[in-house]
Amino acid sequence: MAGVIPSGSSSFTFTVLFVIVLLLGTALRIWLATRHIRHVANHQGQVPVEFAERISLDTHHKAARYTIARVQLGLFELLVQAAWLVVLTLLGGVQFFIALGALLPESLDWMRPLLLLVTFALAGALIDLPFAWYRQFHLEARFGFNRMTPGLFIADLFKTAIVLALLGLPLAAGVLGLMSAAGNQWWIWAWALWMSFNVGVLLLYPTLIAPLFNRFEPLPEGPVRQKVQALLDRTGFASGGLFVMDGSRRSAHGNAYFTGFGRSRRIVFFDTLLRQLEPDEIEAVLAHELGHFKLRHLTKRLSVMAVISLLALWLLAWLSEQTWFYEGLGTSPDGVTRNACALLLFMLVTPVFTFMFAPIASWFSRRDEFAADAFAARTTGARPMVSALLKLYQDNAATLTPDPLYSAVHDSHPPAPQRIGRLLAAGSV
Repeated sequence: MAGVIPSGSSSFTFTVLFVIVLLLGTALRIWLATRHIRHVANHQGQVPVEFAERISLDTHHKAARYTIARVQLGLFELLVQAAWLVVLTLLGGVQFFIALGALLPESLDWMRPLLLLVTFALAGALIDLPFAWYRQFHLEARFGFNRMTPGLFIADLFKTAIVLALLGLPLAAGVLGLMSAAGNQWWIWAWALWMSFNVGVLLLYPTLIAPLFNRFEPLPEGPVRQKVQALLDRTGFASGGLFVMDGSRRSAHGNAYFTGFGRSRRIVFFDTLLRQLEPDEIEAVLAHELGHFKLRHLTKRLSVMAVISLLALWLLAWLSEQTWFYEGLGTSPDGVTRNACALLLFMLVTPVFTFMFAPIASWFSRRDEFAADAFAARTTGARPMVSALLKLYQDNAATLTPDPLYSAVHDSHPPAPQRIGRLLAAGSV
């Protein structure tokens, strides 16, 4: 497959810049991952002193092996994804998809922009599928976490494809229509559409989308519900219901989360979490999540996302008018597919150029996690939160000894020693 060779100096310059940034970013990710693997392996023989009385050496060793296996798989996936990106751009993959669409009768030209995006999505899904299968049925199963059957895995794939088609195709068609018909300021209208879409998904997810994949039952009466309801009353949090999700159908990992928006907001507990933790520990975990709400972390993140998405669409609008943007990435679209090609290339290359901001995003996320932990400590006491975290780290085989630099770049949550250390300092445990 031959790519489109850049014809101008601007196109060639952008190609060189893209290759340099891609190589540097990939090399940095590999270096960080190998640092992390070595660090975890070198510390697997001894439990950190502050956890020695609570975490067994066997548990610590399992967490190390699980972490190393996950990072090794991630390394291989990174290399495949980088190679796939080169195939799509510099080796002419996107141009090949454009040529396939050109085989349609002229009367169906209106389908070609969406067909380009759908073809790309299907090809990407096929690339990702072996990794998802291996992760679920080999890696997770090897460490005792998998509960999913092959039939459920395939059913999830089909359901996900249907949901993405029902939601994504109208969104893509709307954005492409605005690019074609709304003039030079189309990106403002596309931003309004994008934000409306996100609010709509927040409203629909709890009642229409999530039940397609899991069963949700009301949290039964008992000590857990009493503690949770008392916590909600103390903090003035109004929810649309307390539910238990059958997470054990897929995984042994436990979790709890808020979902929805406004009156549709729900609190959901994995059934695995309810089995792992005591009532006061579940109360502390929920207090942490309430801390995010009370401290307006979610609102702030949505605001940041709104600003970033507006800037991104403005940048896309500018790039879509630059010939060197297409030629520098191995494409030469016709008038019918130009907008779809711009959108596709933008989605492909943006992560390459924005990886440098990952440590900043991780820092802000960890800061919010510390603040939510502090809220939980003030609300329910530090002791149950520390106890819950220790159990979750143990049951989920999370390493207690991540490489500090790797963690600073990749981890949205603080390392266990830092997180628990701050909680211990917040109260007598």
